[in-house]
Amino acid sequence: MQDKCIKNRSRSKRRNIYCPTHDCYLDSMSKKYYLFADRPEQLEARGINQLAARTLIRFHTTVSITGEWLEAFWCDRCQSTRWYYVCKTSDRTYEISLAPDELWQRVTGVVHPNGNPSVGEFTRREARVNQYQGIKAFNTIR
Repeated sequence: MQDKCIKNRSRSKRRNIYCPTHDCYLDSMSKKYYLFADRPEQLEARGINQLAARTLIRFHTTVSITGEWLEAFWCDRCQSTRWYYVCKTSDRTYEISLAPDELWQRVTGVVHPNGNPSVGEFTRREARVNQYQGIKAFNTIR
């Protein structure tokens, strides 16, 4: 009975993700930001035939891509955090590369770097104010 308990308590192994520059373990510093496809060409590049890709995009405006995401990692030798594009190739193997800027537009759950484009300048300015100014913020003419 004791052998069965020990057998069931095996711990999960650390992900084998290494720094491409120094070949040392990378420690995760963020959550995974999964990618999505919004054009048929993006699905075709991942092995889906043209008709199926067009049908998927037509019925679902975006399709989540499994096994690909952006994640921030800390390299102990670089002493810095960098964002990487991670592809899971098999059960315990990953391919990583520095995240290009165009991938940030295809990631779910990321805040736009310049703020929400639908928000006006007045609202953006008022959100940065530390103290509530009330009617003084409107700069009325006297």
